This record gives sequence, C-alpha cells and structure tokens, in this order.
Amino acid sequence: MHKDNRKRETLDLHRAYRGKIEISSKLPVDSEEELSLVYTPGVAEISKAIEENPDVADELTSKGNMVAIVTDGTAVLGLGNVGPKAALPVMEGKSLLFKKFAGIDAFPICLNTQDPEEIISIVKALAPTFSGINLEDISAPRCFEIEARLKEELDIPVFHDDQHGTAIVVLAALLNALKVVKKTKQKARVVINGAGAAGIAIAELLLYAGFSDITLVSLEGTLRKGEAWMNAKQKNLAERTNHDMRSGGLEEAIEGADIFIGVSAPGVMNKEHVQKMNKDPIIFALANPIPEIYPEEAWKAGAKVVGTGRSDYPNQINNLLAFPGIFKGALSKKVRNITPEMKIAAAEGIAAVISENELSPGYVIPSALNEKVARAVARAVEESVEDRVERLATC
Repeated sequence: MHKDNRKRETLDLHRAYRGKIEISSKLPVDSEEELSLVYTPGVAEISKAIEENPDVADELTSKGNMVAIVTDGTAVLGLGNVGPKAALPVMEGKSLLFKKFAGIDAFPICLNTQDPEEIISIVKALAPTFSGINLEDISAPRCFEIEARLKEELDIPVFHDDQHGTAIVVLAALLNALKVVKKTKQKARVVINGAGAAGIAIAELLLYAGFSDITLVSLEGTLRKGEAWMNAKQKNLAERTNHDMRSGGLEEAIEGADIFIGVSAPGVMNKEHVQKMNKDPIIFALANPIPEIYPEEAWKAGAKVVGTGRSDYPNQINNLLAFPGIFKGALSKKVRNITPEMKIAAAEGIAAVISENELSPGYVIPSALNEKVARAVARAVEESVEDRVERLATC
C-alpha cells in the first residue's frame, strides 16, 4: 500500500471508530431486579465480602483479568518522545491485542509526567484495580528504576515489555535459528548492537539461558570493564560480557561473531560487517521501520538466517508473540513476579510452535498473528510456576 494511502486509511479508520477500544457490559441491566444485583443495594454485599477477604476481589470483580498499560510517551517505537497524548493510540492498540490474543482486559494509562518518583507513586496508587502492570515506551535508563521499584513494592507482576518482551522473542527465534545453522548457544558468539533497555534485557536473558560469549556495543563504544561512560546497568553487564575485552565499536566487535542482534539505529550494519562474521551468521536487525541492514543485503553478503521487526519480511521479531501469553499465564497462577525462568519457558513455548520439520532459514519464529502462540506461552509459563512450586515443596 502506498504510504499516503496508508496514512489516509489509518486516519479515516481511527476517526470513524473514535479509537480502537471500549468498555462493554458483561451483564444485562434490563429490570429493577437486575439493577439491584449489579448496583445498589446488592453490590454492597460484594464490597463487604472483599473487605473481609481482599483476595476474593479477583473472583468477584474484573480485577483478576485486568492489566494496566502504563506509559509516559517518552520512547514510542520509531517516534521517540511524543508525550502521553500521542502515545495513547499505541496503548489502545496494545489493549486490543491483549484482548484478541489472550482474552485479557487491558486499559491504557498515559501519564503526563516524566518523573520516575511520580510515575512509581501513581502506579502504586492505581494498583488495586489491576492484577498486572505492563510498562510501555518509557525511556532508558529511567525505565530500569521504575520497573525495579514497582516490582519490589507491588504484589502483582510488573513487566516492561520493551525490555523483556523483546528479549523473550529474540531468544525464541535464536533457539530455532541455532538449529538451522547447527550451532550451539554455548559456543555461539553474540554481538548486540544497542545497549539501552532492549539490548540490556536481551543480554541478561541470553546469559540466563546459557549463552556465554556476548558483546554489547553502544553509541559510545563497546561495553567492557573499566569504561567510565557506562551507566549502572551497563557496568554490571560489562562484568559478565566481552570476555575478550574488545574495544572500539561494531567494526571491531563483529569480527568472528555468529549472531548479530540489532536494537539500535537504521543502516548501521553493512555487507562488510556480515562478511567479517563466521560462516552462516544469524542476523536479527530489529530497528524499525528501517533495520540496521535490509535482509536482501544481509542474504547477499552470506547471512543464513535473517530477522527484522517488519511484517513484510520473513522472521518478524514481534513482541506480540510474548506479552499476551506471558500475562495470561501469570494471571492464571496469580504470581507476584515474572521470573527469568518464566521468560525462558515463554521463549521455549514460542519456539516449539514451529515443528522440527517446519524449520527453515525463512521460518524460525511463528507469525505474530498465529493464535496458537499465546496459548502455548501461557501453558509454558503456568508449567514453569508449577515446577517451581514443586521444587520448593521438596526442599
């Protein structure tokens, strides 16, 4: 579709429907009797029951299936710091996807503040309405503190999708891509270009999953021990990555790598970079809408498996594969935190949707619209929780 036509059609669609979501009633209110049950005086019995035992709120209200999508609009994909009002259509879209793929009611909350303390305070005050918090499009490094504090101070799962959703789907695609190129996570050398929220979360999850040779490259240079320019998260990762103590930038880091993961900027990779990599390299160029390198150029230079964030190429790395199922499983088991084990289980659940016979260089990750995925991820998360409970019980 031509860009001008797409723009007009998108605007017309949103104007016609005045957004993408609405609140609808689950119950009829067509008689005095029905009114007395759903509102006064009958609703007082529900309030008293919850006052006596707050845990039953999940059963007697919508809370048990309600997620807040919280943003300050500072890091909207492809747009940057557009502010809370301009972020609203993105959050509405996410709400729609929660409902379609996981049956979860998700409500967009766009905050007119960029102060971490205010955001933390507001989310804590809103928490009684929800059973999960999905943080979205909050810029780094503020997002790290906000998520960490909320995870510590709330008793419901808090999940920053730009970090962990991306990491889960990247891991899922890598698990299958490594099978295609016949390499192992223990021996594969990984270069992550971009050391912000997504890059750091990817590195953390890959380390937890058993990848051992990872190097991160930022605008300022390659993360390594002793560099003064790094923030606290980067310094922590530098202690556990780049064991060869490589310096410089992507040009130096990419030599001899097996896997390139780009969460950075358009066009920063070229065919010479690909040719410096080991045989049959895996390239995930996730800058969107313009990737670090276009698939055609990467294939021509020798890449074996290529993924992007775009829907018009094979192997789209899309967070939609993760967040509906993650929350569905977490809410089902009423967990307090989404743990690394649950994230790895989710990645394995996504990867397993593609059978060994179906795997190919052009098919290492399911379509974002594959409705089997959310169910598979939810089951994997639930089983991970059950396994942990069983292990704790036998200790």
